[in-house]
Amino acid sequence: MRFFSALISSVVLLASSVNAYANPGACSGTCNNAHDPSLIRRSSDGTYFRFSTGGGIAIHTAPAITGPWTYKGYALPSGSKINLSGNTDLWAPDVHLIGSTYYLYYAVSTFGSQSSAIGLATSSTMDVGTWTDLGATGVASDSTKIYNTIDPNLIAVGSSYYLNFGSFWDDIYQVVMASTPTLTAGTSSYNIAYNRSGTHAEEGSYMFYYSGYYYLFFSRGICCGYDTSRPATGAEYSIMVCRSTYATGGFIDKSGNACTASGGTVVLASHGTVYGPGGQGIYQDPTYGLVIYYHYVDTTIGYADSQKVFGWNTITWSSGWPSV
Repeated sequence: MRFFSALISSVVLLASSVNAYANPGACSGTCNNAHDPSLIRRSSDGTYFRFSTGGGIAIHTAPAITGPWTYKGYALPSGSKINLSGNTDLWAPDVHLIGSTYYLYYAVSTFGSQSSAIGLATSSTMDVGTWTDLGATGVASDSTKIYNTIDPNLIAVGSSYYLNFGSFWDDIYQVVMASTPTLTAGTSSYNIAYNRSGTHAEEGSYMFYYSGYYYLFFSRGICCGYDTSRPATGAEYSIMVCRSTYATGGFIDKSGNACTASGGTVVLASHGTVYGPGGQGIYQDPTYGLVIYYHYVDTTIGYADSQKVFGWNTITWSSGWPSV
């Protein structure tokens, strides 16, 4: 009887491990204050920079992705010159090195509002005190639009630049940027991901090119306010992906469903003490290889937005699809 019980336990354990997600990688130092992280490494000295939502965009640095992370201050301590509500509490940074200049895209909005705009700041080093706010990029929304211009993400395709953005309403859109991507190249935009059900809860897109495909990662579900009201089980943030051979559309999930018709394959969802992972990005780490990074709630710490923790995992691939 003991043998039979042990055999059943082993089968259950094996089945659960097949469907399990890896726990986040090591993190030391200041690992909270990590909502909507953007991760980049300065090539001149190998310093890691982590930018996150809140105030003038918090900056943390570390010698490695594992830490120890140290808070340095705000990128834009006076906020944005964009004249909208929320311009001193900036969201969803997205940082890239273009030529010899670092570009920091950010969103100006207030929670639940469609009165939003995407701004840009630049720096030659990323250090606190070196950022210059350039203000509006020309990507903005209001109640007349079918999209919301938050959660910016830039991708370069050859000599062209595209900015992905969006949240709820009709979800994720894309616009062409100028050859120097400080401004949009026009007002035309097009939908690249849309969840037809419920409140259309998709946002936080991040596009990444790998092995012949453009992978569109995005966060689906409810992101915030878990300390006061948690959504139904499974309705919290999770990380999804679709892919296409083009950066401008045609994204499908692993089952062949269009990303514009509620498609999306789960990459990472709540598990163990990890709750509501999202706000993700992809980074090629010199030590750990290709990683996905994100914020999450550690249920042993707390559910408040200010307690969101920085997480990361190495990515593995199977038949052209990522997993952790």
